[in-house]
Amino acid sequence: MSSSCIEDVSIPDDDWYRITNELLSRAGIAINGTAPYDLRIKNPHFFKRVLQEGSLGLGESYMDGWWECDRLDIFFTRVLRAGLESQLPHHLKDTLRIAATRLINLQSKKRAWIVGKEHYDLGNDLFTRMLDPYMQYSCGYWKEADNLVDAQQAKLQLICEKLQLEPGMRVLDIGCGWGGLASWMAKHYKVSVTGVTISAEQQKLAQARCAGLDVTVLLQDYRDLDDQFDRIVSVGMFEHVGPKNYKTYFEVVDRNLKPDGLFLLHTIGSKKTDNNVDPWIDKYIFPNGCLPSVRQIAIASETHFIMEDWHNFGADYDKTLMAWFERFQAAWPDIADNYSERFKRMFSYYLNACAGAFRARDIQLWQVVFSRGVENGLRVAR
Repeated sequence: MSSSCIEDVSIPDDDWYRITNELLSRAGIAINGTAPYDLRIKNPHFFKRVLQEGSLGLGESYMDGWWECDRLDIFFTRVLRAGLESQLPHHLKDTLRIAATRLINLQSKKRAWIVGKEHYDLGNDLFTRMLDPYMQYSCGYWKEADNLVDAQQAKLQLICEKLQLEPGMRVLDIGCGWGGLASWMAKHYKVSVTGVTISAEQQKLAQARCAGLDVTVLLQDYRDLDDQFDRIVSVGMFEHVGPKNYKTYFEVVDRNLKPDGLFLLHTIGSKKTDNNVDPWIDKYIFPNGCLPSVRQIAIASETHFIMEDWHNFGADYDKTLMAWFERFQAAWPDIADNYSERFKRMFSYYLNACAGAFRARDIQLWQVVFSRGVENGLRVAR
């Protein structure tokens, strides 16, 4: 019988259990409690595994069915607000993974394609059902919205207004995804868009979406770009660039932006400067990813641009992720034959863990507008 089928588990009264129980109690979480954010243990080896392996052990043990929780999003909100992640032992593999980000360029040209193949190429059957009609796999703007579709269209409109698009402009979309933003800009603002992606699946769908519009979608690394554009935008891509490439990234933007151009960077960010690599997220969701900090963006950009505006609406990502999770659950019966039950648990864990992190304000979402200096200043939309 697999561990995930165990119903009545005898909890060992040992040091592994006592340490775990003490840590969780600091966040108001009980083991086998009745609250929706409490853990229900299905395998008695859970405690040792988590304490020995940290974030990776927690996520993998959930994927293996070793524990259950009705509201993972609330569980992670409580864990992060209590700072428990900093109190867990650092497993050797975690330490080596962090060290690797300092020593190795994990986002080199050769390695940059990994995330496209392992995450964004998972299947359009999944993403077309989970996301909104414009397939925005980034934070929506919920200022006046009460549903995912309106929030994502508000985000698209906000970006266009911040870029002050005008008909006939040439726009570069670095990390164009499935072409939702490119098609919106071309259709509503009559601009010419060049999009770049490292995902073959994204390129195919983006090309189909943008058929008949003045949009070109390239399957290539951003570092190979050498052209001139009136506006450049990058949404949800900078998280994959990596600290060793931040300088190069801004050099590429500078090289491709006209002297009077504007650049909008939309990225998840860390509240502190560190090698922000979560071992579980790195292994299962976004390989080689790393969240930038305010300091890192400032240092990489200051020799190229003036920062005109910095907008944080990270709290909106909580709503976005929970909307995705609801749609993912609803879509599962239609796509279950294409994926495993373990994948379902993995993806559910990912969406809820991230929602909890944004709700706890542990991670941020920024839109930063850059120029080379606009006379009389730049009035930026909200």
